[in-house]
Amino acid sequence: MSQTPDLIYLDNNATTKVDPQVVKVMMPFLSQWYGNASSVHTFGGQVRHHVEEARARAAALVEALPEEIIFTSCGTESDNAALLSALENDVRRRKVVTTRVEHPAVLGFAKVLQQRGYHVEYAPVNGRGQLCMDTLVRMIDDQTAVVSVMWANNETGNIYPVYEIAEIAHQHGALFHTDAVQAVGKVPIDLASANIDLLSLSGHKLHAPKGVGALYVKKGTRFNQFLIGGHQEFGLRAGTENVPGIVALGEAMRIAADHIEFERSEVARLRDKLEHELLKQCPDARVNGNPLSRLPNTTNLSFEYVEGESILLMLDRFNIAASSGSACTSGSLEPSHVLRAMGVPETALHGSVRFSLSRYTTEREIDTVIEKMPPIIRRLREISPFGHA
Repeated sequence: MSQTPDLIYLDNNATTKVDPQVVKVMMPFLSQWYGNASSVHTFGGQVRHHVEEARARAAALVEALPEEIIFTSCGTESDNAALLSALENDVRRRKVVTTRVEHPAVLGFAKVLQQRGYHVEYAPVNGRGQLCMDTLVRMIDDQTAVVSVMWANNETGNIYPVYEIAEIAHQHGALFHTDAVQAVGKVPIDLASANIDLLSLSGHKLHAPKGVGALYVKKGTRFNQFLIGGHQEFGLRAGTENVPGIVALGEAMRIAADHIEFERSEVARLRDKLEHELLKQCPDARVNGNPLSRLPNTTNLSFEYVEGESILLMLDRFNIAASSGSACTSGSLEPSHVLRAMGVPETALHGSVRFSLSRYTTEREIDTVIEKMPPIIRRLREISPFGHA
């Protein structure tokens, strides 16, 4: 199986291309340096050195201490482990506060917690997807064990005031967790000066392979094992280390640190060009989200009176890959829970498309999408069962 050479890939919030340099550094650990990092012999010890080097690189990107980084299998594991540990820290507190627009890794776990008797409250958002902060603040009280608010939304790209919310949580003795899977590597993160207790990240969102992630646990925060077994990861996460994945994640985070400014300037410029031209050439289109505070690589557009899935299928004919929202829910026919929470009108709700760029996205690729997209919208509206005002 091979990638078609002319693929235009604009679904980077679902997963990213593994950086060639990342592939290069991880390959020896699939063949030559295959030892178990927990072994006491020299061969294993050499592998352990590379694991700790990767830990230091991962910590550096988010301004954390190496010992505050626990390697996991993915962002979902990190989210689940963080929430469960926070609840186990003080069994008298039975309340979780989160938002209506979280990733399914948090919302799905919250639903299970409710079934187990925990009280969960979901903060709403406004029409731009911004948190209704007054409501969120009122929800947090002395019964709250943990507040979990994502750093940036995977569908709209909206960035949330996590530093501020963490302070509010602490005023009530609650822990604060943030799912930063979409934010790490795209925007600066400084955990050294923040009151964030727990932060989740995932390798395949920042040009590392799938199957590796990390959980930041602030020094001094009590953390209870999620996976029980051996002594790996400071005795906090059992299981033989995924050394190739860990080394790859460390390298990917090192490279990401060098590209933060490129993300902010060049990737954002291409995103803005795509958005501006599509809004200009496609009547009855709208941006879903807050243009003033969002990830530099993400735009979510709704095209009224058409189905988003039909748009994606027609884009696919031109070898253009985009999405209608979260990759974890794309198999569902239900409209995006994020756009529903924002109150997006029914005429636009089903016609949403998320374009998410990366540092590999080129001007020529964006020009091609700008060329192909308007005729697709016109054609679909001509045959749309929804009609066209």
